[in-house]
Amino acid sequence: MSEHILFLTGKLAEKQLRAILEKMQPKFRYTVHQLGIKVAALMTADMIGRRLTDTFGADRIIVPGRCRGDLEKLSEDKGLPIERGPDELKDLPQYFGQAAHKIDLSRYQVKIFAEIVDAPNLSIDAAVERARYYQRNGADVIDIGCLPSTPFPLMEEMIRTLKQEGFKVSIDSLNADDLLKGAKAGADFMLSLHESTLWIADEVEATPILIPETHEDLASLDRSIAALQAKNRAFIVDPILDPLHFGFTESVVRYHEVRKRHPDVEIMMGVGNITELTHADTAGMNALLLGICSELNINQILATEVSRHACRAIKEADLARRIMHAAKEHNTLPKHIDPGLMALHETSPFPYSFGEISELAAQIKDPSYRIQISPEGMHIFNRDGIHSAGDPFDLFPKLGVETDGGHAFYLGVELARAEIAWRLGKRYSQDETLSWGCATEQGEQTVDLHTFKPAGTTLQKKEPH
Repeated sequence: MSEHILFLTGKLAEKQLRAILEKMQPKFRYTVHQLGIKVAALMTADMIGRRLTDTFGADRIIVPGRCRGDLEKLSEDKGLPIERGPDELKDLPQYFGQAAHKIDLSRYQVKIFAEIVDAPNLSIDAAVERARYYQRNGADVIDIGCLPSTPFPLMEEMIRTLKQEGFKVSIDSLNADDLLKGAKAGADFMLSLHESTLWIADEVEATPILIPETHEDLASLDRSIAALQAKNRAFIVDPILDPLHFGFTESVVRYHEVRKRHPDVEIMMGVGNITELTHADTAGMNALLLGICSELNINQILATEVSRHACRAIKEADLARRIMHAAKEHNTLPKHIDPGLMALHETSPFPYSFGEISELAAQIKDPSYRIQISPEGMHIFNRDGIHSAGDPFDLFPKLGVETDGGHAFYLGVELARAEIAWRLGKRYSQDETLSWGCATEQGEQTVDLHTFKPAGTTLQKKEPH
């Protein structure tokens, strides 16, 4: 017998929930139960515990996504699993698809070398702080970047300190003395050796990253590879990724050629020449570059966060490597795996049409304002009617909040969010901050669903103005 699911909802959402389930024609059996409250989003675990006296023989219960409270305890009390569904009812079909095909993002192949490019100008404490920040964002190795013609008296102490703090470290310089000192101080990797400086690898244990003797000289890279293979030494190869309009396409071809010639060698790609030197959002660049790495089995990247526009590059690369690994492992396109790299736009920004929003507005019997967006614009409504516009300033004269500063401020904030979401094609949910994925530190869900969330200003009862 198929699974029986009980869906709990409120008065305003019941009709829509039934329509969506009927259209889904799911394989499971279901019961829809209206819990005696108007707004489903205000449902709490305590409320369910008091009001739900019959579980209708269900195998599990789905509650609204914004339901607050301890569902684990409620599950124990009711004797069956209880879980949160999606925040928006329109996402219910996708929710069940994702539940059936939940993809693990805990695994990856690519290691991220995060470069501290101005290391000679930093104190030891500042370098450790930067390393911890990079590590929190996904870095596996901290790369200590030397600067040409710049003294670096703290280099060895910096490397030793980072090693004592538990970091993997690489030393990054074309100067042989820097590489020798850094490796002897405990660096795990050396960036970069070429055919004329291979002798350094004989002096230290650090793993060398090999580059061509001169730019584009793959023959010299082949000879360096052969030399270290003959000595049974571990190494990584970097054919060098060039900036756009300065050889980018040819450099991608070089990576492809190196992989063809050497199917089993470890390869590194320095992605900073694209993320740093292209004024465009870096999330998409990282997705594409990590996709190339996935196809060519490139298992190391060197990433930087120098330019302000690249300030989330390492965090983005971390998520991109996980998404690409999962897509490759499941032999699928890198779609519908995780939305974190979609900072500006979303796959389904407008779950409700203007007609559906108008139908909901007609059911509202109180003076509190609700705000939603559709492809046509922003819509604000209460028991007195619905107003629509593409500019929040066009709505203000219709709201009657001229003498209510607090309410006017709240509606201004919410309508500003709604306008941003509408113009960009993002999801807007009233009383919730917009999601910016990897683009901000606040990309992750910070609401504790085990606590009750009071109604936002607009859902609190207000007297007509």
